[in-house]
Amino acid sequence: MDISLLVKLASRAWSLPILARIAEGTPCRQAPLITATGAGRTAFAASLAHLIDLGLLERNPGHGHPLRPEFRLTEAGEVAAGMAARIMAVSSDETSPLLRRSWSVPVLAVTATPRLFTEIKHTLPPITDRALSHSLQQLEAHAMVQRDVDVAARPPRPLYHAIDVGAEIAQAVGLAA
Repeated sequence: MDISLLVKLASRAWSLPILARIAEGTPCRQAPLITATGAGRTAFAASLAHLIDLGLLERNPGHGHPLRPEFRLTEAGEVAAGMAARIMAVSSDETSPLLRRSWSVPVLAVTATPRLFTEIKHTLPPITDRALSHSLQQLEAHAMVQRDVDVAARPPRPLYHAIDVGAEIAQAVGLAA
């Protein structure tokens, strides 16, 4: 999976949990998925529509009632669902809300190797300085990213890299960085 698809996928809060639950065998209908993920109906519907727009899910023709449709993964969706299941398997109840934030998973994927702030920003083109700074602070507060200052450089510059659960999530994403 490339970084641009990961950024698009993570832009909706419930996209990764929905794909993870489907990969785990939850029936691909709205009610069981809402129950399994714990999402609200409006947010769930927006995430489901987003997954369909990305081409990761499609309606299962000939199955389900028009008001209660059934869905299935596309080929690209199978790959994304496997990655989402690996990410959710590593996360805990404490880290799960943080991983639903737009930039958390892409930032963790990019920081699998130590990176400067500007390198992270250039790897994730649509991110703003403020969003990246906020994401790094949140991930650092949850001990998923470590900030080390390179004092040999002039001026000294901070390097960020994923640690502990953050490193496991970065490995689960499996981007070729």
